[in-house]
Amino acid sequence: MLTERIGNALSLAVKAHDGQKRKGTNIPYIAHPMAVAAIALDYGANEDQAIAALLHDVLEDGGAEFTSEIREGFGEAVLRIVEGCTDGVPDAQGKKADWKDRKLQYLDHLATASDEVILVSGADKLHNARAIVSDLQSIGSEVFDRFTAGREGTLWYYRKLAEIFSRRRAPMARQLDAAVSEMEKLAGVAR
Repeated sequence: MLTERIGNALSLAVKAHDGQKRKGTNIPYIAHPMAVAAIALDYGANEDQAIAALLHDVLEDGGAEFTSEIREGFGEAVLRIVEGCTDGVPDAQGKKADWKDRKLQYLDHLATASDEVILVSGADKLHNARAIVSDLQSIGSEVFDRFTAGREGTLWYYRKLAEIFSRRRAPMARQLDAAVSEMEKLAGVAR
């Protein structure tokens, strides 16, 4: 059963993502962590994992100052999952390390990450992949203009993610692989 902690986590996520939108859209960013939490719950998340799903981008998008709020409000276990889903925290100037370096490190991290991190991260990547597929269907390949790595880098990253989640036997691995295959098909990449 979920308790009032889930509502508290949603409140913190709303605060951390205040004013943010999904890349290239007018969709409030909070819709993404809400969807990730729903996907995680669909695949068996417990309350701590669902809370971590709601908060999975708080450090990455809101900054390290949210670390103590997560720890104090939700405990060390939730913080560990959130940190395990974070591929880079902005510095004092709001900058992150190089995109490719961060993604390579994150892919390496996923190879040995805890099952809890795999569940939440997999839910995150599945929601993102489905959103890219939907945008490819509605606006075409210009969707890749939203991403730092463009078409090739985005497709490379999602294929690597699908491979890792399959190797790790993540519960959503088949759905992620199917979404990435559809993304590649719509982008004109033969497999």
